[in-house]
Amino acid sequence: MAALSYSDAVSEALERLRPVGFEHGRSFVNHAPMAAEALAHMGYADEVPAWVERNLRSRSYHDVPERRWPIDPDDPADWQAALGDFSRVADWTALFERELALSPWTQVLARWWPRLLPGLSAVLTHGVIRTAHAVRAVAAASGDNRLQLGELAQGLGYWAARHSTHGIVADPDGVPGPDGPPGPDGPPGPGADAGPHARHEVPDGHHEVTDGRDEAARALDALVAEYAGIYATVSQRHPVPLIHAVTGPAAVRLVVGHLPPAQRRPSYLTARAVSRTMLDWFHATPRPAAPLPADTAALPEVFARAVEIGDEHTIKLAEVAVRHEAFAPDPRHAAAADTANRAIGRLSR
Repeated sequence: MAALSYSDAVSEALERLRPVGFEHGRSFVNHAPMAAEALAHMGYADEVPAWVERNLRSRSYHDVPERRWPIDPDDPADWQAALGDFSRVADWTALFERELALSPWTQVLARWWPRLLPGLSAVLTHGVIRTAHAVRAVAAASGDNRLQLGELAQGLGYWAARHSTHGIVADPDGVPGPDGPPGPDGPPGPGADAGPHARHEVPDGHHEVTDGRDEAARALDALVAEYAGIYATVSQRHPVPLIHAVTGPAAVRLVVGHLPPAQRRPSYLTARAVSRTMLDWFHATPRPAAPLPADTAALPEVFARAVEIGDEHTIKLAEVAVRHEAFAPDPRHAAAADTANRAIGRLSR
């Protein structure tokens, strides 16, 4: 049998996952579409069908709530009232399906990104992460892209339905940031005693992305590397939650080149505020100039190990490490992914 292509593997996975619920267990997030896309993107397309089947066998996904009534995208009072209402997730998905059928996906993204961005932190940034993997799949699709557009509708719909600002505090640059726990998939309550946080400044000017590395993209690359280093060196109660301080801004980085220039700096600043706040949530205090683990493996081996473990978080973090190593090489990428492999691998034995 011929090897699966990226597009074939993603399409088959999305077809299989289309009726599957958004969450499982105690409101834990369905990571399957994201991890399947990451596997295919990394050249493991042939592994995707079996991984999806194992995931479906090991999870009891909740049914998607029934549609209630349409959401009017042109009536702010109507759509704002539905933000953060998970019982309306099917209504939100239907809205985005309609929007994506009528307008180019980049226009839909540009219209809704600023509306959803203040809720970036909800469900530990999984709304934006699922949206970002869908964006990459849509951008890579040729020919019939209905499955990819359907997944983008689900990503945006989930983000809108779980949208929450968790009480707003100000970032040092005046950008709102969350100050409370992130809800489902998050910690039991807000933490305290966060340590110092590095600052990254971005010039006020913007230009069209030509090489994928405009000012906001470079700042996001630095942010991902910073939090990869923090993840690799801080003591943690559990190895999974703080991963999202890395994968959240990495998801924004996947999307930022498709956004209008005026939306890019606010996206970076919001991602920075959310990652910073996660340190409080998870009682993670960075140590100044903390040394990286000395025995970090090379990235291809790190990703192969993540696939062997089979956990969606190891796969997604390792894919981020490989991707960002190509953007801006930094040993913190591999260190974070290797740290997650070791810790989550022990849990999965």
